[in-house]
Amino acid sequence: MKEMTAGMLAVSRAGHDRDTLYLVLENDGTYVWLADGKRRLLESPKKKKCKHVQVIKHLPDEILDQMQSITLDAHVRKLLADYRRLQEQG
Repeated sequence: MKEMTAGMLAVSRAGHDRDTLYLVLENDGTYVWLADGKRRLLESPKKKKCKHVQVIKHLPDEILDQMQSITLDAHVRKLLADYRRLQEQG
């Protein structure tokens, strides 16, 4: 399993938020703090056990470029929406 670090994208695999896409903000080894810019903001991220989250390993260059400038919840929402759009296009 790839180590989760801040700035990666991840999908929840357990709980009421199953299959929700998040941005990883922090990892302490046991827990990760996640934000989606809508329900879970950068100021109040979701705390979730690492074993309940799956990291997305291969990201398009367009998404990697956007990750360099995330400072607002709007940036997180746009990043996640762009990732979903690219996945739907195949």
